[in-house]
Amino acid sequence: MPTLDEVYRKFGEVSEAAQLLETELGTILFQIRASEKGLFSDKRPEEARQILTRIESSALGQILRQLSSAGKLSSRAPELFAAALAERNRLTHSFYRQHNFQRNTDDGRAVMIADLDSIHSTLLDAYKAALAVSGIDLDSIVIDLPTKHVPI
Repeated sequence: MPTLDEVYRKFGEVSEAAQLLETELGTILFQIRASEKGLFSDKRPEEARQILTRIESSALGQILRQLSSAGKLSSRAPELFAAALAERNRLTHSFYRQHNFQRNTDDGRAVMIADLDSIHSTLLDAYKAALAVSGIDLDSIVIDLPTKHVPI
């Protein structure tokens, strides 16, 4: 049975997925806005900073609306992103309140882990869809991570 520490760790992993999704979508939006302004050929760092600042101060829902209006999402993406937004909001704003005292029992913690797994899956599906907009197929990437110290 899962421990409370395992629930907290899983919550952190799921929160990381939510942040990765938001960052990737913000990067896509920045690319669109900077391209519209010609900032890749005509370097204007102050204007680029203003665009980035507006994006960074936007909530995930606002970023999704801006991307949707720019017409840069696939036909399947809006439903994936809507589900991810709902699950991210639930995770952030009400996950522990919804589960309440389940954290105090083995069975309750198992339910919490299962819920977190489901949220994680939804967020990862949306993240993969966001990466696909940038031409990245996350499932096909093979990473050979080092297993010993690498000098920097």
